[in-house]
Amino acid sequence: MKERKNVPEAGADGIIEGRNAVTEALRAGASIDKIYLARGEGGPALGFIASTARARGIVVVEADRRKLDGMSRTHAHQGVIAVAAVREYASVADILAAARAQGEPPLVVVCDELSDPHNLGAVIRTAECAGAHGVIIPKRRSAGLTAVVAKTSAGAVAHLPVARVPNLTALLKDLKDEGLWIFGADAGGNTPLYQADLKGPAALVIGSEGNGISRLVAEQCDVLVSIPMRGKLNSLNASAAAAILLYEAVRQRLPFF
Repeated sequence: MKERKNVPEAGADGIIEGRNAVTEALRAGASIDKIYLARGEGGPALGFIASTARARGIVVVEADRRKLDGMSRTHAHQGVIAVAAVREYASVADILAAARAQGEPPLVVVCDELSDPHNLGAVIRTAECAGAHGVIIPKRRSAGLTAVVAKTSAGAVAHLPVARVPNLTALLKDLKDEGLWIFGADAGGNTPLYQADLKGPAALVIGSEGNGISRLVAEQCDVLVSIPMRGKLNSLNASAAAAILLYEAVRQRLPFF
C-alpha cells in the first residue's frame, strides 16, 4: 500500500520555504495561499513550482530577493517561499447558500485590496460577530487567510466563510444578479450612512488602507455611503469603517427597530 506523503509543516506564521519543501507541499495538496519567487531566478525546480501552483489557482508573485530574505526564517529559502492558508476558501455560492439556509437576506463584506493582514483579520472578526454570512476578497493585491489573519480574527476564520475571486468588478455584477444591493464605503459618498437602507440583501464594500475603493469597483456600487466625521481627520481605519457599516446593518435588521 502506497504511503500518503506528509505535508511539510509550516512555521507558526504559515511560512514554507525552500525548493524541496514547497514542491512537496504542492505535491501533497497543502492549502497554499500564495507563493513568492525571487525575480530573475529560473531553473527546473522553480519552473515546476510556478506551473504547478498556477494550475491549482494559487497566486504566484515574483518579488525582489530582499523581500524573500525579509520573510525567511531559515535564511535558506533558495528563491521560493510559500505562505500556507489556515483553511480552504469557500465559494461565493457557499456564502449565499448559507444565508438562504438561515432564512436571512444575505449580508456580505467585500474587501477591495485590503493588504494589511491585521485589518483583514479584524474585518473577519467583526463580520462574524455581526452575523454576516461571509467575506469576499480578491486573489491579488490582498492579504489572504494566513496565520496572522487567523490570529487577528481571534478564531473567526474557523466559523465565517471567506471566498476569494479573480475579479471584484465581475463579482459585484454577479451579486447584483443575485438580488444584492452594493453599498460602498466612501468618504465622498453622497448618501450618509444612516440614511442608507441596509435591511435587504446587501454587500458592503470596504476599500484599501491607502486608496479606498478603486474606481472600477466604485462604479459597480449602487450606493456610496459616507460615515459622519466630526473630528479633524477625514478617514477611518478600514476595519473600523467595516465595523460601523456592519453594525448599522445589524441595528436596522433587529426586529424592534
